[in-house]
Amino acid sequence: MRLRQGITIAVVAGGGALTTMLVGLVTNAVSSQSRWPGWLGWIQRHPWLSFVMLGVATVGLTALLAALSESRGPTLSAEPPPRPKDDAGPPGAALVLRSLPRDSAAFTDRSAELERLEVSVRASQERGEALPVHVIDGMAGVGKTSFAVHAGHVLSERFPDGQLFVNLNGHTPGRSPVQAVEALASLLAAAGVPTQQIPVGDDVDAVTEARAAIWRSRLADKKALLILDNAASYRQLEPLLPGSGGCLVLVTSRKRLAAHEEVVLPVDALPPDDAVNLFVRLSGRSADTLDRGVLEELVRLCGYLPLGVSLLAARLRHHPSWSAEDLRERLVAARDRLGELRAGERAVTATFDLSFRDLTPERQRFFQSLGFYPGTDLDAYVGAALGLVSVAAARSHLDALYDAHLIDEHPGSRYRLHDLLRDYARGFADEGASMDHVQAVQRVCTYYLAALAAANTHIVRGDAVAASALDIAFRVEPPPMQTRPAALSWLENERPNILACIRRANSLALHDLVIRLAAAMAPFLRQAGPWDQAVGLHRTAAEAARHTGDRRALAGALAELGVVRRCMAAYPEATEALNEAVRQYETVGDRRGKADALNQAGIVWYLTADNEAAARAQSEALALYRELGDRLGQANALADLGMVRRQTSQFDAAVEAQSEALLIYRELNDRYGEANSLRDLGVVHCLMGEYERAARQHREALDIYRELDDRHHQAYALNELGVVCRLSGDLAGARDAHAQALELFTEFGDRFGRANSIRHLGVLERVSGNATEAIRLLEEALDAYRDLGSRGGEAASLSELGAALGNIGNRDGAVEAFQRSLEILSELGDRCGEAEVLNHWGSLLRTCGDQAAARERFERALTVARDIRCPLEEARALEGIGRCDWAVDRPVQAAGSLRQALAIYRKLGADPAADDIERLLTSQPG
Repeated sequence: MRLRQGITIAVVAGGGALTTMLVGLVTNAVSSQSRWPGWLGWIQRHPWLSFVMLGVATVGLTALLAALSESRGPTLSAEPPPRPKDDAGPPGAALVLRSLPRDSAAFTDRSAELERLEVSVRASQERGEALPVHVIDGMAGVGKTSFAVHAGHVLSERFPDGQLFVNLNGHTPGRSPVQAVEALASLLAAAGVPTQQIPVGDDVDAVTEARAAIWRSRLADKKALLILDNAASYRQLEPLLPGSGGCLVLVTSRKRLAAHEEVVLPVDALPPDDAVNLFVRLSGRSADTLDRGVLEELVRLCGYLPLGVSLLAARLRHHPSWSAEDLRERLVAARDRLGELRAGERAVTATFDLSFRDLTPERQRFFQSLGFYPGTDLDAYVGAALGLVSVAAARSHLDALYDAHLIDEHPGSRYRLHDLLRDYARGFADEGASMDHVQAVQRVCTYYLAALAAANTHIVRGDAVAASALDIAFRVEPPPMQTRPAALSWLENERPNILACIRRANSLALHDLVIRLAAAMAPFLRQAGPWDQAVGLHRTAAEAARHTGDRRALAGALAELGVVRRCMAAYPEATEALNEAVRQYETVGDRRGKADALNQAGIVWYLTADNEAAARAQSEALALYRELGDRLGQANALADLGMVRRQTSQFDAAVEAQSEALLIYRELNDRYGEANSLRDLGVVHCLMGEYERAARQHREALDIYRELDDRHHQAYALNELGVVCRLSGDLAGARDAHAQALELFTEFGDRFGRANSIRHLGVLERVSGNATEAIRLLEEALDAYRDLGSRGGEAASLSELGAALGNIGNRDGAVEAFQRSLEILSELGDRCGEAEVLNHWGSLLRTCGDQAAARERFERALTVARDIRCPLEEARALEGIGRCDWAVDRPVQAAGSLRQALAIYRKLGADPAADDIERLLTSQPG
């Protein structure tokens, strides 16, 4: 390609030079001012013919350049190309996914099966038909997974939008099959969907259906390949199937699955010749040096199964002094010892036994310990805890077991056991030749407690779970986690393994470990989700605490359950759990625990606008924190109390509480708390009309959130900054801030924050004159607030909705909205909100010509606004009174009210409103 382009460029350059020369010669010939020598004189003597030659050359070059342009594609447009549509995915999500395991070096010839699969796929694609599900079935050890993975790599170019692999644990010893709802969460996360955007809830069927809908939407119009390995039933995998007919699904299972429109690809034992060839290739020896008859007997003894053949070959490769006959004798002896097993498993297990006996005693014990690991995959650190060895020794053992084909290698220096090998390793417990199962689980759980303590130092505010507090009878070496991103990455990778360990510990009645692990996982699950997973964990911890009678642990589990329920906007359930936590803490005399639970309960009551209960809870929590000398607790309670005071329009008290909290946060160097207090101070100062100060505080908070890489709270700061921009007249800046916040809230699945952003955008549309769009947005926000039980949000939406309905002449609808909003605001004690609604209502009545009723609403708003010192609503009320007086021909009284409003508007920096009043005042003489 480059050579062809180079030749073309050279031709164009040469042609350009020739054209230039011809132009010069022709010009010179026409001028007749000089004579050219040789053949150039002919051109000079025939000038018109030279012009013809020039034209031909020009046309030729033009055609050549056009052809070159076409071959290189269309010319660049001044506008950027349109972005591909992917409505199901968040911004920045990866469109192409690669998660297939490495293709096995032990894969042997399966040309017939592979050809059948390729023909089936190619035929469907060429006919434009939906690809059927392809089920690969066969007995254990026959190589179903290896075939599926190999086929995935072979077919990857036909499915450029991604290749995904999911192990469903349908037949994994000691583990329950993966539920569809859990597998969908993993698939959505792998496809770039943030965990907070993945649906959660108590109704498993409903959550499964919701997640499946997103998954199908994610793969709509895509060509992707999905391998569902080790499936237990069609019911398990059905929700995981993409809706797009362009996606290929390969399913492996030991059972015959009844799927609709399926293509079954049975994978049987290898043909004898293929099994022998595989053995020779993996043994590392020349076929000429091996007795063919003995090889045929060896592969027959292991059932012609690829797993058994590869293990036998590895034994011979690792023992150069052995002959094939030596290996045969050992295999026969092992096979006789395991004769009680079924034929297929007997053959494979005999090879396991032979490989196992070839290990050193130390390595045998290490391998046995792996059989008790509840998780799916493990690294050297987990291996060290299981085997009671150093990490270096565990790494050496794992490498050796991999070389011996007793474990499989996975990306990230991780390993896993084949299901049959796991079963084989666990079988030693029945023979009394292995460490106790309970001890193994205790060791790995204790390791995870220590590792979680290290991770939590980077993600928990205040005191993390301390490793020194653990009862560790052996040395634990957690992996290095020097930064917050490293800790979060480790937690995300180990999450399924830790949860599996907790389930196993719970089944073994290791209640203390269940309680501790749940508490240690709580900070991560609280912020990363999925929250329904966290709910299940904390319920399990609560039941474990009830079994042991540990009321303090029960209170802790209930408190965490309440926090997660609050994150899910399940406020009644959150309140119930937190109230019970408070009672349990009181029973055991744990004042700090009680203060923490009260603080969290107060937040829930604040969110549901039960301001009296919220203020009472935060005040009680603050008193307890002060008694304990807990500075961080004091700051948290003060900050949350300040939010309650602000919500009830007690602005001076709110500023006082938040300012004290801010000082403590800065004293403790708690950047997160500092940002939160700055943000809420900005809200209060905005309500007080101090827009410049409010904007500065919101930007400071936003900068800190960005420094902390906390995108969730960045969204809250952006929303508040957008409000200040709107009130200052910067509608474009407001729109940009709210749009960014909406995008982030949608990504994180924060329904309350998303409703706030939609409401603010609705207000922007109203003040911009787009009443129809404003109504649509405000009704959407209203529905969301009602679903969440947020009465404050409902009242705010009704207030703005009434104003928008009034703008399109729907007076009855507007009045109904105002009345309902005032009822809620009166119950909540939000006097600032009442003043705003009264001003909206007054404006509606004034435009309808009812000046007396309008003036009455404005006067009520003015009284409330001055009482709580809310200058914006005071100015709006004064403006409304002045305009009413102006309409009934009372210019003197009108001018007085309008000038007062003008002065306040100018002081606030609300220039558009001030300019309107100035124009009105100057429109009349005198």
